[in-house]
Amino acid sequence: MKKEKKIDLTRLKDEEKMKYEIAGELGLLDRVLTDGWKSLTAKETGRIGGLMTKRKKERERSEEK
Repeated sequence: MKKEKKIDLTRLKDEEKMKYEIAGELGLLDRVLTDGWKSLTAKETGRIGGLMTKRKKERERSEEK
């Protein structure tokens, strides 16, 4: 079994933070930390990307108001 990597969220860009947050919400964070992003299926990766896009658009809309 691989060693779990420590992630310093304070050093990540906002987009990277969002990616880890969404992975956590989807219950995928443990696998990402132990086996890396490559361990995810295309469906799981697509879900994360889709939610990131949705949140970015929502953020842009709220900043326009």
